[in-house]
Amino acid sequence: MIVSVTCRILAAVLLLMCSAEAQTLKKVASIDLPGPKGQRFDYLTMDDEDRWLLSGHLGPGILYVIDVRMNKLVKAIPGVPGITGAEYVPGLHKVYTSDWGEEKVGIVDLQSMSVVKRLPTAAKPNGSTYAAAFQKIYVADTLGKALAIVDVQKDEIIKTITFKSETGMPQYDSVAKKVYVNLRNTNQVAEIDPATDTVLGAYPVEGCRYNHGMALDSEHHRAFLLCNSTRTLTVFALDMHKAIAHLPLPLGADVVKYDPGLGRIYAACSSGFISVFQQDDGDHYRKLEDFPVQKMVHSLAVDTTTHRVYAPEQQENGQPVARMVVYEALESTQKH
Repeated sequence: MIVSVTCRILAAVLLLMCSAEAQTLKKVASIDLPGPKGQRFDYLTMDDEDRWLLSGHLGPGILYVIDVRMNKLVKAIPGVPGITGAEYVPGLHKVYTSDWGEEKVGIVDLQSMSVVKRLPTAAKPNGSTYAAAFQKIYVADTLGKALAIVDVQKDEIIKTITFKSETGMPQYDSVAKKVYVNLRNTNQVAEIDPATDTVLGAYPVEGCRYNHGMALDSEHHRAFLLCNSTRTLTVFALDMHKAIAHLPLPLGADVVKYDPGLGRIYAACSSGFISVFQQDDGDHYRKLEDFPVQKMVHSLAVDTTTHRVYAPEQQENGQPVARMVVYEALESTQKH
């Protein structure tokens, strides 16, 4: 009996030691937000020029501007109904919002902190990416099975590309100078030449079904895809057009971000985890942990300067809240 109890105690201690060893994030701050509690958030992104975090509160249609140096709310900008996405354009101090509530792309001037223009688009504008070399934003119109292309100098939609599939997250490879977009019904990734806005091809992602979220490593030409039906993070080699790794995910993976400085990949999963993966090099990846967070956390952003991770919460232990949580990245001691 004593041996049995001792074994159980030792097992519990070892479990705690392994958990502590694997920990990759530490909560360091939280910022209460003025929008209604318990309502859904969506994409958020960084403004590295002003050191601001830009976060969409989908439920009430608010764009939050948060100073990451002070962990303080600067402004809550209304008038972006059903905001699902936010894309910052350096140099212009403008944010382009995907406003599902009115099927439009909103243009927010961060100097006046107001919406200055609205561009009608196809159904459910969603994730977006900025191709800086071409001064264009690519917005996935998910339910419209389209990709809207916005000229940021004209503030006009200059072209819409249609597909046979609903579109997931697009991303821009700044080295290859190509735009990639998830085709989540056909389990493909489409490649677009932003010089001509023509589709160069659509490549099947073996072992991945319903690919929605995407982040990119331009240096190694790797896409990190969240495959919801197979519950995997799939690493897709954009130069070879093939999947090279599949790593397990918890339920509800939605948004994925990459921190090139740490070689870390973070996936927000609404079942109550941020999954953390390590890139050892362009061909080798490993899972570090499923870091526990509140349920319904399905989006995040990474500050690549400080390596901090930001995730909005709409509930705490089942009770409604509206807040932004700040995590410090910790060096994992897990070995290969």
